[in-house]
Amino acid sequence: MATNDLMSELQKDSIKLDDDSERKVVKMILKLLEDKNGEVQNLAVKCLGPLVSKVKEYQVETIVDTLCTNMLADKEQLRDISSIGLKTVIGELPPVGVCSPLSDCWCVCSPLQGGLLVNFHPSILSCLLPQLTSPRLAVRKRTIIALGHLVMSCGNLVFVDLIEHLLSELSRNDSMSTTRTYIQCIAAISRQAGHRIGEYLEKIIPLVVKFCNIDDDELREYCIQAFESFVRRCPKEVYPHVGTVISICLKYLTYDPNYNYDDEDEDENAMDADGADEDYQGSDDEYSDDDDMSWKVRRAAAKCLDAVVSTRHEMLPEFYRTVSPALIARFKEREENVKADVFHAYLSLLKQTRPAQSCGMSDISPSLRVLLQVPMIVKALHKQMKEKSVKTRQCCFNMLTELVNVLPGALTQHIPVLVPGIIFSLNDKSSSSNLKIDALSCLYVNSHSPTMFYLSALVPPVVACVGDPFYKITSEALLVSQQLVKVIRPLDQPERDTFDASPYITDLFTCTIKRLKAADIDQEVKERAISCMGQIICNLGDSLGDDLPGTLHIFLERLKNEITRLTTVKALTLIAGSTLKIDLRPILDEAVPILASFLRKNQRALKLSTLAALDILVKNYSDSVTPAMIDAVLAELPPLISESDMHVSQMVISFLTTLARVHPLSLAKIGGSSILSELISLVRSPLLQGGALSAMLEFFQALVGTGTSSLGYMDLLRMLTGPVYAQSAALTHKQSYYSIAKCVAALTRACPDEGPAVVGQFIQDVKNSRSTDSIRLLALLSLGEVGHHVDLSGQPELKTVILDAFSSSSEEVKSAASYALGSIAVGNLPEYLPFVLGEISGQPKRQYLLLHSLKEIISSASVTGLKLYVEGVWTLLLKHCECAEEGTRNVVAECLGKLTLIDPETLLPRLKGYLLSGSSYARSSVVTAVKFTISDHPQTIDPLLKNCIGDFLKTLEDPDLNVRRVALVTFNSAAHNKPSLIRDLLDTVLPHLYNETKVRKELIREVEMGPFKHTVDDGLDIRKAAFECMYTLLDSCLDRLDIFEFLNHVEDGLKDHYDIKMLTFLMLARLSTLCPSAVLQRLDRLVEPLRATCTTKVKANSVKQEFEKQDELKRSAMRAVVALLTIPEAEKSPLMSEFQSQISSNPELAAIFENIQRDSSSANMESMDTS
Repeated sequence: MATNDLMSELQKDSIKLDDDSERKVVKMILKLLEDKNGEVQNLAVKCLGPLVSKVKEYQVETIVDTLCTNMLADKEQLRDISSIGLKTVIGELPPVGVCSPLSDCWCVCSPLQGGLLVNFHPSILSCLLPQLTSPRLAVRKRTIIALGHLVMSCGNLVFVDLIEHLLSELSRNDSMSTTRTYIQCIAAISRQAGHRIGEYLEKIIPLVVKFCNIDDDELREYCIQAFESFVRRCPKEVYPHVGTVISICLKYLTYDPNYNYDDEDEDENAMDADGADEDYQGSDDEYSDDDDMSWKVRRAAAKCLDAVVSTRHEMLPEFYRTVSPALIARFKEREENVKADVFHAYLSLLKQTRPAQSCGMSDISPSLRVLLQVPMIVKALHKQMKEKSVKTRQCCFNMLTELVNVLPGALTQHIPVLVPGIIFSLNDKSSSSNLKIDALSCLYVNSHSPTMFYLSALVPPVVACVGDPFYKITSEALLVSQQLVKVIRPLDQPERDTFDASPYITDLFTCTIKRLKAADIDQEVKERAISCMGQIICNLGDSLGDDLPGTLHIFLERLKNEITRLTTVKALTLIAGSTLKIDLRPILDEAVPILASFLRKNQRALKLSTLAALDILVKNYSDSVTPAMIDAVLAELPPLISESDMHVSQMVISFLTTLARVHPLSLAKIGGSSILSELISLVRSPLLQGGALSAMLEFFQALVGTGTSSLGYMDLLRMLTGPVYAQSAALTHKQSYYSIAKCVAALTRACPDEGPAVVGQFIQDVKNSRSTDSIRLLALLSLGEVGHHVDLSGQPELKTVILDAFSSSSEEVKSAASYALGSIAVGNLPEYLPFVLGEISGQPKRQYLLLHSLKEIISSASVTGLKLYVEGVWTLLLKHCECAEEGTRNVVAECLGKLTLIDPETLLPRLKGYLLSGSSYARSSVVTAVKFTISDHPQTIDPLLKNCIGDFLKTLEDPDLNVRRVALVTFNSAAHNKPSLIRDLLDTVLPHLYNETKVRKELIREVEMGPFKHTVDDGLDIRKAAFECMYTLLDSCLDRLDIFEFLNHVEDGLKDHYDIKMLTFLMLARLSTLCPSAVLQRLDRLVEPLRATCTTKVKANSVKQEFEKQDELKRSAMRAVVALLTIPEAEKSPLMSEFQSQISSNPELAAIFENIQRDSSSANMESMDTS
């Protein structure tokens, strides 16, 4: 009782003890630990926790000393209670205030304090090693755990001692029992410190392989578990042994000496065989399954194969040849736990196949290999899907779902075989909720293909699941129902609509309407019920008769509910777009004002969905939409037209365009409202481009076509060009002039009669000496845009006016004149292209601008129109590809590249021929030209380019520095836009790429600038290009890289120039996510350059830019450090933990570190929200 009272007092914050009281209480509690009564001992241990935080440090030392002494006592009970007490004390201690006596028991209690006890590691090791041969297996097990914690933070000498001891003991192999323990210990070390054990694998693996052949199931299990940890934690070092590991695993995956799988009869007499097995097992009294340990060996083999498959993506073709058939054959495994692991291993294989990139031209792609094995998989799963075991059936469904994710449509031919198994699980009373959910998910991914034959069997169980009380099953079933509705009546393929859907409509409608009406159900079910009913009305609405209006009114109610409104808007959009022309009149009067009110809400997704819904309603129900409804919507639009959200603006503009075409009268009011002024402001925004700009052009064409008074051609033209001519304020951004010019051209195309007068006015504006540069710029761009679509050859002075503009003092006017000439030429190639080519030959001073005009022609003109002129243009370009001026060469190269796309069969071999040119300028132009033939979408040139890009990349060995640099830029473009072009060349290209990352002393020179000497590194640009290529390869070809070789060069880059350091910091952060285990193995070598960057001081008399550069470097280095610390176990590295201490002790670094950590965690939260 007294001890209990003391514990209650110690837990109060108010208690304060003087020195004498502290000493007495500590002495008494430690004495109570030796009490004969177990309950008193337990209370004393509980008192230690609160007591530690109340007494001074020297009293804590007394407690720890006493507990450590007790742990060496003869009485087992005292040893146990003291170790529990010590664990309690350590749990209460703050990490910094740990005192040295704890070292004696660190191995038992404190994996957290390892780094603080470095001095005691050798003595800890010498205490632990004898315990590995303890007669008590529990002690051995705890020793292995302790050693696992020790190797995370111990020094190299201690680690070497431990490994040498284990290797020598394994070589001696005194007894099977200790051998098992040593193998377990090595596996534990590999799991905890794989990055350290790698270099010893050459000695360890042959020993483990040897022990696999000994007839001891437990030892075999531990050996295979050790292989698994080597494969996962030492990917590079284990690589030469992967073949051996796979063959051992495949051998023991089928190791079942006590059971006979009757393969021959398996298919023909499945039921008989099952009955025979049951009789056999029932009558066998001599042998019990409890004695059979072979299943553990099979399970270890399956898990090890899982590890191999998950970590060695580059061996996929090999896996499909050897591992895949073996795993499929083992789906019949009798032990449920083993079977689950076999399934999991195959799932891992499928997941590795997901990025379906070609694995070399000579080999069949992995996805094709999957396709070839689908019949085997289906045959193996067919029987398993009717097993009693819920776990097995669940694995089957997961497998089929993943199979379709990897290879959509893979199971289309096999649906008839699989559907009975799915229906069996949906109808089976013993099926768990999770099994039904997985069965429905499997049905969902497979229901995209028509399964008409089985609809009569599928609909009843799915309808029953919609009525299931568990919300997750209902939700999944509604998703499947929605998919079945599309299959029953596919509106997008009328030719397939020959199926009589009437027997199923009532069932599907009844079960869905019940869920749609219910208010007290889960949010997910509400949303799925709305979506499913939307699909039913969309595809089968003409068969619902009197039920339709009532259902639409329920939608109206859901539209008024904040929680369900977004889903309802999407469902209404689906219904409104139906080809069945569903009658929505009963709800339109109420629905449109509600939809208009949604445009005021903050929820962006709701705004976008509402605009899409309104657009389709106005398009398809123009007769029923009243002017009052449209006015309600128009009133909400002005705030949505803004450069801050271009997507919403684009949707608004598309809606207005639809309105102009369907309800032209309603647009009469927008002239006086702020809508038009907001649109004109948006035209002047530098951010208007792409889809939003295209929508704007369509809108102006539709608007001028309505013939609305005060919104005619000239009115709109004045609104667009007014600010430029008023000269009140020049537009700040060049892009604004391009947008206005495109709008002017769109209006002119819509009103061709107005064109000649306006074009004449623009020509006068360019000629007029009093015109400002802004007016000239707009006039030239407008001429270009109009001329692109309308033949302007009838304007006699146009050529002269544009060529005169080439002599303008303003660079922007020159550039606009160049663009205008090219664009006008597209409108009439026979008239203007020969003129441009003649000018290029005859006007060397204007050559650069004229080449830009030619580039515009080649980029924009139609292929058929240009084909006649290809030879002449090609010859002209080749004359200029040796120009000394790099800017001119780049334009020529772009022209050559884009011209090659017009006739690749003829022109690509010619380009290749110029690689042999004696001029380095010509070679660099040709290699740059190849860059412009590569884009991120499929083109006819791709197969031709794949065959010869290797020849172009051989210029990475060119003696000229600039040629090598442009070769790297081209390589980077290919790796980024179309990795399939270069994946198979990496083995030959990478050595040259890595070679360019080295600093070359011969390229560094000193330049005297007055009294100062300035160092110039001519090799910096090519090194930057090389590191940029490396960064791109991380995203596109990671599986083809030797990551350790890659890290060697990243490590060098961390000590290079400012620009390269910034790139390598980014790479390091990326690598920490992509291949953490490899980075962990190199962590100690990577920390040092990061520390050097963070601790470098800038000279006090340096310029401001130097200080800013250094600050930016520190921040980037810190981002890399934060990324490295996300790798599990990174902080256990002694060098990293020392660097962390250094950061926390430096206020400046600590502040940067905390800010970056905060930013990265908030970014993670945001990404979770958006997903």
